[in-house]
Amino acid sequence: MTKVAPIDQRKADHIKINLEQDVRSALTTGLEKYHFIHEALPELDLNRIDTTLSLFGKTLNSPTLVSSMTGGTDEAETINLRLAEAAQECGVAMGVGSQRAAIEHPEQARTFQVRRAAPDILLFANLGAVQFNYGYGVDECRKAVDMIQADALYLHLNPLQEAVQDAGDTNWVGIAKKIEEVCKKLEVPIIAKEVGWGISEKTAKLLANCGVQAIDVAGAGGTSWSQVEMHRAPDEFTRQLAATFVGWGIPTSDSILNVKKAVPEMTIFASGGLKDGLDIAKCIALGATLGGMAGNFLKAAAVSTEKAVEMMRLTKRQIDVTMFAAGIGTLEELRNTKLVQPS
Repeated sequence: MTKVAPIDQRKADHIKINLEQDVRSALTTGLEKYHFIHEALPELDLNRIDTTLSLFGKTLNSPTLVSSMTGGTDEAETINLRLAEAAQECGVAMGVGSQRAAIEHPEQARTFQVRRAAPDILLFANLGAVQFNYGYGVDECRKAVDMIQADALYLHLNPLQEAVQDAGDTNWVGIAKKIEEVCKKLEVPIIAKEVGWGISEKTAKLLANCGVQAIDVAGAGGTSWSQVEMHRAPDEFTRQLAATFVGWGIPTSDSILNVKKAVPEMTIFASGGLKDGLDIAKCIALGATLGGMAGNFLKAAAVSTEKAVEMMRLTKRQIDVTMFAAGIGTLEELRNTKLVQPS
């Protein structure tokens, strides 16, 4: 029987692979097909473009989310604290990586506890939904939220990653019902999140019926976790299995439209392959409330807090300039802007 790597080793592998290897999906986000109409006479002051919004009781300066990435190792603690410091300075939202490691090894909780660096940010805790079939329930969800004083909880959905992972958790029977139970009992909002293969209309409806308050589509077009697992594979069989799915998934742009069509009132977070503030602006025009990025922020935070701040400021300015050049003064106007698809 194959020896399974401990969770902390797996987390260390994930950081290293994401920083050093090409783990991109063979698909694109689809955002390249959409364009804003340029307005040569915008009748706006760039420095008065309004990108503020309120969400889950917190005010954000920008519709930007530092997507869930890491935790569980010393390096992860450093990265999380740098990201949190930068998020606090820039007024953006942040999610931490899966906290299962810290639920099972409480001494690792500090690697996720970023409130000491970011007392005011909108902060999301994170657990894998499949763990509800492996002994987890509302108590573990509360522990994850309380551990980091989170404002809401991500339940991440990663069936394909588990299926191609050495000894992954592959019993997903009845998970929707268990998500519904947690939504009824937990005191904070629940956000369902894919990890890079997108959300279909069918899944969006199912999640809405469960009672989730937001869906992070995490579509295809960015990091492919099957590629990450390919680099971690302990043998050739598992490596080839993971490599098969490099082109799998629903592109991010399609995922946003799927959720919007299936559940028009659902709050949508867009992530999965977003490169910059222009991509975030496109996602908001398609129907999202926030746009999340991981890779750019991870690479910056691996260097320093200052680099992470620089990246977040650049992202906001990219959103500002996109809106300015398209003659859009507020996020409300941006949400009602029609993008064009040149033939």
